[in-house]
Amino acid sequence: MHRPSNRQPPLDAPEMGRKIEPATKDAASLRIGGLTRLTTIDYPGELAAVLFCQGCPWRCRYCHNRDLLDPDADTMMHWREAIQFLTQRRGLLDAVVFSGGEPTAQQALPAAMSEARGLGFKIGLHTSGAYPKRLRRLLPLLDWVGLDIKALSEDYDRITGVDGSGKPAWKSLSLLLESGIALEIRTTVMPDWTPPKVAAIAHALADAGVKDYTLQGCDIHHALHRNLPEIRFPLRKLAGQIETGRFASFSLREV
Repeated sequence: MHRPSNRQPPLDAPEMGRKIEPATKDAASLRIGGLTRLTTIDYPGELAAVLFCQGCPWRCRYCHNRDLLDPDADTMMHWREAIQFLTQRRGLLDAVVFSGGEPTAQQALPAAMSEARGLGFKIGLHTSGAYPKRLRRLLPLLDWVGLDIKALSEDYDRITGVDGSGKPAWKSLSLLLESGIALEIRTTVMPDWTPPKVAAIAHALADAGVKDYTLQGCDIHHALHRNLPEIRFPLRKLAGQIETGRFASFSLREV
Protein backbone atom coordinates (compact mmCIF):
# COMPACT_ATOMS: atom_id res chain seq x y z
CA MET A 1 0.00 0.00 0.00
CA HIS A 2 1.30 3.38 -1.02
CA ARG A 3 1.08 6.36 1.42
CA PRO A 4 0.17 12.25 1.76
CA SER A 5 -0.41 16.13 3.01
CA ASN A 6 -1.98 19.69 3.15
CA ARG A 7 -4.96 21.06 4.99
CA GLN A 8 -8.18 23.14 4.48
CA PRO A 9 -10.58 25.44 6.35
CA PRO A 10 -14.00 23.83 6.67
CA LEU A 11 -16.54 24.14 3.89
CA ASP A 12 -19.52 22.53 5.62
CA ALA A 13 -18.61 23.83 9.07
CA PRO A 14 -21.53 22.39 11.08
CA GLU A 15 -20.89 18.94 9.61
CA MET A 16 -17.37 18.47 10.85
CA GLY A 17 -15.52 18.27 14.10
CA ARG A 18 -12.02 19.15 12.87
CA LYS A 19 -10.85 21.56 10.23
CA ILE A 20 -9.63 19.78 7.16
CA GLU A 21 -9.42 21.36 3.69
CA PRO A 22 -9.24 24.69 1.79
CA ALA A 23 -11.38 24.91 -1.32
CA THR A 24 -9.65 23.64 -4.45
CA LYS A 25 -10.97 22.12 -7.65
CA ASP A 26 -7.69 20.75 -9.00
CA ALA A 27 -7.41 16.96 -8.94
CA ALA A 28 -3.64 17.31 -8.61
CA SER A 29 -4.11 18.52 -5.03
CA LEU A 30 -5.89 15.35 -3.91
CA ARG A 31 -3.96 14.01 -0.92
CA ILE A 32 -3.61 10.26 -1.25
CA GLY A 33 -2.64 8.23 1.79
CA GLY A 34 -2.49 4.82 0.14
CA LEU A 35 -3.28 2.62 -2.84
CA THR A 36 -4.60 -0.90 -3.18
CA ARG A 37 -3.82 -1.92 -6.74
CA LEU A 38 -6.35 -4.74 -7.01
CA THR A 39 -9.30 -5.79 -4.86
CA THR A 40 -12.38 -7.92 -5.36
CA ILE A 41 -14.08 -6.92 -2.10
CA ASP A 42 -14.17 -3.11 -2.00
CA TYR A 43 -16.62 -2.67 -4.90
CA PRO A 44 -19.11 -5.57 -5.09
CA GLY A 45 -18.85 -7.56 -8.29
CA GLU A 46 -16.04 -5.49 -9.80
CA LEU A 47 -12.25 -5.62 -10.01
CA ALA A 48 -11.16 -2.35 -8.47
CA ALA A 49 -8.28 -0.22 -7.29
CA VAL A 50 -8.70 1.71 -4.04
CA LEU A 51 -7.28 5.19 -3.43
CA PHE A 52 -7.13 6.07 0.27
CA CYS A 53 -7.68 9.79 0.81
CA GLN A 54 -5.83 11.47 3.66
CA GLY A 55 -7.64 13.17 6.53
CA CYS A 56 -10.79 12.61 8.57
CA PRO A 57 -12.84 15.00 10.76
CA TRP A 58 -13.82 12.25 13.22
CA ARG A 59 -11.86 10.10 15.64
CA CYS A 60 -13.90 6.92 15.89
CA ARG A 61 -12.83 4.87 18.84
CA TYR A 62 -12.51 1.63 16.87
CA CYS A 63 -10.79 3.17 13.81
CA HIS A 64 -7.93 1.01 12.54
CA ASN A 65 -6.71 3.49 9.89
CA ARG A 66 -4.94 5.89 12.24
CA ASP A 67 -2.33 6.74 9.58
CA LEU A 68 -5.08 8.25 7.42
CA LEU A 69 -6.60 10.55 10.05
CA ASP A 70 -4.15 13.45 10.00
CA PRO A 71 -4.72 15.74 6.98
CA ASP A 72 -1.12 16.98 7.32
CA ALA A 73 0.52 13.55 7.10
CA ASP A 74 3.32 13.17 4.56
CA THR A 75 2.20 12.51 1.01
CA MET A 76 3.20 9.08 -0.25
CA MET A 77 1.55 9.28 -3.66
CA HIS A 78 0.68 12.22 -5.89
CA TRP A 79 -2.38 12.33 -8.11
CA ARG A 80 -0.23 12.27 -11.26
CA GLU A 81 1.19 8.92 -10.13
CA ALA A 82 -2.28 7.61 -9.39
CA ILE A 83 -3.65 8.64 -12.77
CA GLN A 84 -0.63 7.12 -14.52
CA PHE A 85 -1.28 3.86 -12.71
CA LEU A 86 -4.99 3.94 -13.62
CA THR A 87 -4.20 4.71 -17.26
CA GLN A 88 -2.04 1.60 -17.38
CA ARG A 89 -4.88 -0.49 -15.88
CA ARG A 90 -7.54 0.45 -18.44
CA GLY A 91 -9.17 -2.75 -19.64
CA LEU A 92 -7.81 -4.66 -16.64
CA LEU A 93 -9.75 -2.96 -13.82
CA ASP A 94 -13.46 -2.16 -13.77
CA ALA A 95 -13.64 0.48 -11.05
CA VAL A 96 -11.84 2.96 -8.82
CA VAL A 97 -12.91 3.31 -5.19
CA PHE A 98 -12.13 6.46 -3.23
CA SER A 99 -11.78 5.54 0.43
CA GLY A 100 -10.13 7.03 3.48
CA GLY A 101 -9.88 8.62 5.91
CA GLU A 102 -12.92 10.56 4.74
CA PRO A 103 -12.67 11.26 0.98
CA THR A 104 -15.36 13.94 0.96
CA ALA A 105 -13.24 16.07 3.30
CA GLN A 106 -11.18 17.02 0.24
CA GLN A 107 -12.43 19.59 -2.26
CA ALA A 108 -10.29 18.02 -4.98
CA LEU A 109 -12.36 14.84 -4.90
CA PRO A 110 -14.91 15.74 -7.64
CA ALA A 111 -12.16 16.59 -10.11
CA ALA A 112 -10.27 13.39 -9.29
CA MET A 113 -13.41 11.30 -9.72
CA SER A 114 -14.13 12.99 -13.05
CA GLU A 115 -10.64 12.19 -14.33
CA ALA A 116 -10.94 8.56 -13.26
CA ARG A 117 -14.39 8.29 -14.84
CA GLY A 118 -12.95 9.83 -18.02
CA LEU A 119 -10.65 6.80 -18.27
CA GLY A 120 -13.71 4.55 -18.38
CA PHE A 121 -13.78 3.36 -14.79
CA LYS A 122 -16.85 2.99 -12.60
CA ILE A 123 -16.56 5.12 -9.48
CA GLY A 124 -17.08 3.86 -5.95
CA LEU A 125 -16.96 5.76 -2.66
CA HIS A 126 -16.42 4.67 0.93
CA THR A 127 -17.72 7.40 3.24
CA SER A 128 -18.92 8.10 6.75
CA GLY A 129 -21.40 10.64 5.41
CA ALA A 130 -19.77 13.45 7.39
CA TYR A 131 -20.40 16.02 4.64
CA PRO A 132 -23.85 15.62 3.07
CA LYS A 133 -23.63 18.88 1.10
CA ARG A 134 -20.45 17.74 -0.57
CA LEU A 135 -21.86 14.26 -1.07
CA ARG A 136 -24.87 15.70 -2.89
CA ARG A 137 -22.55 17.34 -5.44
CA LEU A 138 -20.78 14.02 -6.02
CA LEU A 139 -23.91 12.02 -6.82
CA PRO A 140 -23.68 12.41 -10.63
CA LEU A 141 -20.17 10.92 -10.52
CA LEU A 142 -20.97 7.86 -8.42
CA ASP A 143 -21.88 4.30 -9.41
CA TRP A 144 -21.71 2.66 -5.97
CA VAL A 145 -21.34 3.81 -2.35
CA GLY A 146 -20.42 2.03 0.86
CA LEU A 147 -21.79 4.20 3.69
CA ASP A 148 -20.89 3.65 7.33
CA ILE A 149 -23.81 4.22 9.66
CA LYS A 150 -22.19 3.92 13.05
CA ALA A 151 -25.17 4.10 15.40
CA LEU A 152 -28.50 5.76 15.93
CA SER A 153 -28.04 9.49 15.43
CA GLU A 154 -28.20 10.31 19.14
CA ASP A 155 -25.42 7.82 19.96
CA TYR A 156 -22.83 8.98 17.42
CA ASP A 157 -20.87 11.35 19.65
CA ARG A 158 -19.67 8.55 21.91
CA ILE A 159 -18.10 6.81 18.92
CA THR A 160 -16.76 9.70 16.84
CA GLY A 161 -15.77 12.10 19.60
CA VAL A 162 -17.57 14.90 17.71
CA ASP A 163 -20.77 16.56 18.94
CA GLY A 164 -23.70 16.28 16.55
CA SER A 165 -21.96 13.92 14.13
CA GLY A 166 -25.00 11.66 13.79
CA LYS A 167 -27.13 14.25 12.02
CA PRO A 168 -24.97 14.62 8.87
CA ALA A 169 -24.43 10.87 8.64
CA TRP A 170 -28.16 10.10 8.63
CA LYS A 171 -28.75 13.01 6.25
CA SER A 172 -26.24 11.44 3.88
CA LEU A 173 -28.14 8.17 4.15
CA SER A 174 -31.34 9.92 3.06
CA LEU A 175 -29.58 11.56 0.11
CA LEU A 176 -28.17 8.27 -1.10
CA LEU A 177 -31.45 6.39 -0.72
CA GLU A 178 -33.24 9.09 -2.70
CA SER A 179 -30.57 9.05 -5.42
CA GLY A 180 -31.05 5.40 -6.37
CA ILE A 181 -27.28 4.84 -6.51
CA ALA A 182 -26.22 1.29 -5.62
CA LEU A 183 -25.64 1.39 -1.87
CA GLU A 184 -24.29 -0.81 0.90
CA ILE A 185 -24.72 0.28 4.52
CA ARG A 186 -22.22 -0.98 7.06
CA THR A 187 -22.26 -0.79 10.86
CA THR A 188 -19.21 -1.67 12.93
CA VAL A 189 -20.35 -2.93 16.33
CA MET A 190 -18.90 -1.45 19.48
CA PRO A 191 -17.50 -4.20 21.72
CA ASP A 192 -19.94 -3.52 24.58
CA TRP A 193 -23.09 -3.53 22.45
CA THR A 194 -25.92 -5.98 23.07
CA PRO A 195 -28.24 -7.78 20.62
CA PRO A 196 -31.20 -5.42 21.35
CA LYS A 197 -29.03 -2.36 20.65
CA VAL A 198 -27.80 -3.80 17.36
CA ALA A 199 -31.33 -4.75 16.35
CA ALA A 200 -32.56 -1.21 17.07
CA ILE A 201 -29.99 0.23 14.64
CA ALA A 202 -30.70 -2.37 11.98
CA HIS A 203 -34.47 -1.88 12.19
CA ALA A 204 -34.11 1.91 12.02
CA LEU A 205 -32.13 1.41 8.81
CA ALA A 206 -34.75 -0.94 7.42
CA ASP A 207 -37.43 1.63 8.28
CA ALA A 208 -35.42 4.23 6.33
CA GLY A 209 -35.42 2.00 3.26
CA VAL A 210 -32.00 0.32 3.39
CA LYS A 211 -31.92 -2.91 1.37
CA ASP A 212 -28.26 -3.96 1.56
CA TYR A 213 -26.86 -4.10 5.10
CA THR A 214 -23.64 -5.48 6.56
CA LEU A 215 -22.77 -5.84 10.23
CA GLN A 216 -19.03 -5.68 10.88
CA GLY A 217 -16.99 -6.92 13.80
CA CYS A 218 -14.78 -4.62 15.85
CA ASP A 219 -11.02 -5.17 15.95
CA ILE A 220 -10.24 -3.98 19.48
CA HIS A 221 -6.56 -4.91 19.15
CA HIS A 222 -5.85 -2.37 16.39
CA ALA A 223 -8.33 0.32 17.46
CA LEU A 224 -7.49 4.01 17.76
CA HIS A 225 -8.53 3.94 21.44
CA ARG A 226 -6.59 1.38 23.41
CA ASN A 227 -9.09 1.31 26.28
CA LEU A 228 -12.00 -0.29 24.45
CA PRO A 229 -13.75 -2.94 26.55
CA GLU A 230 -13.58 -6.60 25.72
CA ILE A 231 -16.13 -7.91 23.23
CA ARG A 232 -19.25 -9.11 25.06
CA PHE A 233 -20.95 -11.10 22.32
CA PRO A 234 -19.78 -12.81 19.12
CA LEU A 235 -21.00 -11.10 15.97
CA ARG A 236 -23.49 -13.80 15.05
CA LYS A 237 -25.14 -13.59 18.47
CA LEU A 238 -25.23 -9.78 18.26
CA ALA A 239 -27.20 -10.14 15.04
CA GLY A 240 -29.60 -12.65 16.54
CA GLN A 241 -32.49 -10.23 17.12
CA ILE A 242 -32.29 -8.53 13.70
CA GLU A 243 -35.25 -9.19 11.40
CA THR A 244 -32.94 -9.99 8.50
CA GLY A 245 -35.83 -10.62 6.12
CA ARG A 246 -36.42 -6.87 6.03
CA PHE A 247 -33.26 -6.52 3.92
CA ALA A 248 -32.76 -7.77 0.38
CA SER A 249 -29.18 -8.56 1.39
CA PHE A 250 -27.86 -9.00 4.93
CA SER A 251 -24.36 -10.17 5.80
CA LEU A 252 -21.91 -10.46 8.66
CA ARG A 253 -18.30 -9.38 8.18
CA GLU A 254 -16.05 -10.86 10.82
CA VAL A 255 -12.77 -9.21 11.80
